[in-house]
Amino acid sequence: MDKTVASADEALADLPEGATLMAGGFGLCGIPENLIQAIAKKGTRGLTIISNNCGIDGKGLGLLLAAGQVKKMISSYVGENKTFERLFLSGALEVELTPQGTLAERIRAGGAGIPAFYTATGYGTVVAEGKETRAFDGRTYVLEKALHADFSIVKAWKGDRFGNLVYRKTTRNFNPMMAAAGRVTVAEVEHLVEPGALEPDQIHTPGIYVQRIIQGPKYEKPIEQRTVRKRTSSASGASGASGEGSA
Repeated sequence: MDKTVASADEALADLPEGATLMAGGFGLCGIPENLIQAIAKKGTRGLTIISNNCGIDGKGLGLLLAAGQVKKMISSYVGENKTFERLFLSGALEVELTPQGTLAERIRAGGAGIPAFYTATGYGTVVAEGKETRAFDGRTYVLEKALHADFSIVKAWKGDRFGNLVYRKTTRNFNPMMAAAGRVTVAEVEHLVEPGALEPDQIHTPGIYVQRIIQGPKYEKPIEQRTVRKRTSSASGASGASGEGSA
């Protein structure tokens, strides 16, 4: 029952060339930083990565892009990454763009054992090209297939040695559904606790979905964009900073 692994390198030692990989996070929020770095260090190539986006230059999954380890991206948002743009325009990177809600549901369906579902999103656009359509109650829907992965890498706030996970605030984005859709799910956590320390009603991902768990040695928690505004006369505190960051 103890699913703890000593390091990220050990947890991903059997990640094969050409694997399909799901990576949790939204922007740079809630990304499995240490596991991504381990993949970059391992040098596994030919990866098909399913993720909402692909990090930014030099951060998150952007590390794998820059190292030429990614063959294909299945994602919904690909802006803010010059490396991504360059690789795509040169034909070195295959991209399957999917509406964000559809992407989330395709992943959730994969974890729930649902092979496919109909959605109205994308009908009449290039998203629907080559896909089966069907009318229900006078509206046409597109058939979308579920997504699965050989490996899923996710990041949680707390986890116990049985693999039960608790996410904090916005980091509960794509992580829970990806944890359920991977054949092998590797979780990294900020705090690794003993079984029984987590309140059962607060667990977001049951340990049955997690095969390996590590405690991340450190976290940068980078912010994608930081905006600083000047203090106004009515402001009582220091100038504020806002941006998409990790909780």
